[in-house]
Formats: sequence, structure tokens, C-alpha cells
Amino acid sequence: MSEHSSHSAASHEHGFAHPMPVPMLLAVFASLIFFTILTVVLNGAVPDFLELPVAMLIATIKALLVMLFFMHMVHDKLFNVFAFLSSVIFLGLFIISTLVDTGVNQPAIKEYRLTTPLVAPVQK
Repeated sequence: MSEHSSHSAASHEHGFAHPMPVPMLLAVFASLIFFTILTVVLNGAVPDFLELPVAMLIATIKALLVMLFFMHMVHDKLFNVFAFLSSVIFLGLFIISTLVDTGVNQPAIKEYRLTTPLVAPVQK
């Protein structure tokens, strides 16, 4: 028999292996908390037309931190990072195209809602 089969199952345990040092993970966690508090503080402090872009910028930074450090993409193969980022980019494009379409058609939607009754009149 091979030498490999003579080892017990317990000898294959190597303990907790984590590619990121705990202080770095705690620093990322603290920055996520900071950006969350920043989002709450900036909620009413920025002009109305900047609220969504600022909130999306902060959310994007937080998502990048989670992706890079908690999902370990910073140590992963480049292909996996490319596949993940391309799926996120395409999702963003689909959401943006939906929002643009809704924004462009908003006057027609409002007119339709004003002119069309919610319930058809009952015919007797």
C-alpha cells in the first residue's frame, strides 16, 4: 500500500489557514463601518441631485472592499476577478438601462395613470 493511505484522517488537518492577517480584516471592517456612518451623515447634508451619486459611490467603495478582502479576490486568480467584475458591470448596465428607460417614459406613464381608470366601470 502507499504511504499516503497509512496516515490517519486526523493528520490531514492543518488548522485554520487564512490568507489575510486579522488586523487587516479588522481595518477593512472598521472602514466599512466608517463608510456606513458617512452614508447616514451625508444623507441630508448634500444637495438633492447629489444624494444618489454620493450614496452609490460610497456603496461601490464598500462593495469593492468586501470583494477584495472578505471574498479574497485580492489573492485570487485574475480570471476569477475578471469574471466577477464583468458580471457586476453587466448587472449595473442592465439596471442603468432600466432606469434610463423609466425616466424617459415617465411623462407617458403619468399621463396614462391620469387618463386610465383603475377599475373599469360596471356595465348593467
